[in-house]
Amino acid sequence: GAHSRGCTDSGAFARRSPGGPGLAGDEEAQPEEIRVPCRATGALMLSFVPGTIRVRIATAADAEATAAIYNAEVLGAMTTFDLVPRTVRAQQGWLAGHGGVYPAVVAEVDGGVLGFGALSPYRNRPAYATTVEDSVYVDEGARGQGTGRAILTQLTELARSGGFHTVIAHIAGDNDASVALHQACGFALVGVEREIGRKFGTWLDVAIFQYML
Repeated sequence: GAHSRGCTDSGAFARRSPGGPGLAGDEEAQPEEIRVPCRATGALMLSFVPGTIRVRIATAADAEATAAIYNAEVLGAMTTFDLVPRTVRAQQGWLAGHGGVYPAVVAEVDGGVLGFGALSPYRNRPAYATTVEDSVYVDEGARGQGTGRAILTQLTELARSGGFHTVIAHIAGDNDASVALHQACGFALVGVEREIGRKFGTWLDVAIFQYML
């Protein structure tokens, strides 16, 4: 998805959809907490220390909280190219479309959702099947606390375990926080698409970042 914020951590943002076979995390399943080191730093993420941020597979029950986080970006930022807020019902459909090797995750503290992210197909042509796109969104009040980094680290680990070869991120506008997040987590800038979007009367570039698994 073309939108993110924070592995240095200022938060995170992005988008996309559909699912596939695999990973535990269907709506009926119990939320699954995943514990992995951040390969960018080699240290255990603070998000996996008891009592702090916890990253787990998203469920249908997360639709309202994740829609609120996403819609704040739709209405007040250039991190997403969507112009119309997403209903809770539409968000339920979005979450249902993310499963198997294209999961959605949420970051929470004491049961409160601070942010979410997902892996999505990069393109629909068969030869792109080994590539995946990440998306990360963080609530404005939860930025600067490691939330974006926890989500993006988890997504790259899930992409690795899902058998993908590389992860692509599209970062819209002058989103310095998302750029810093992706660079700190090992992503490299590979290109810029000039003025391919327009929002709030402004032409937007999209920077393309890539992480080799």
